[in-house]
Amino acid sequence: MASILQTNTAALPVLTINAQTGTTYTLVVGDKDKMVQASNAAAITVTVPPSVFSANDQVHVVQTGAGQVSFAQGSGVTITSTGATASAPSLRVQYSACDIICTGSNTFTIVGDLV
Repeated sequence: MASILQTNTAALPVLTINAQTGTTYTLVVGDKDKMVQASNAAAITVTVPPSVFSANDQVHVVQTGAGQVSFAQGSGVTITSTGATASAPSLRVQYSACDIICTGSNTFTIVGDLV
């Protein structure tokens, strides 16, 4: 009997980290498929800009500092999430993470450890 299991020999992609230490950051196309590491003692606002990402693009974000990371819609951008404020969610605590997924033209869903 032939084995139905196959071995996947493809290498896993390496996740590149983009460290940000300011209190504001606007995502750029270079953040696609990367981890934006937000670290500051004060609150941090990450803006999702218009006309930068395409459907199915993803950006990962982690809050490594004590300052809470919140997300803002750029002009013409729509954000949906399970956060308390659906269009402007925040990461819950230090070391919380989320994925920002472009679902259509200037439309994004943010999923993860949100409030």
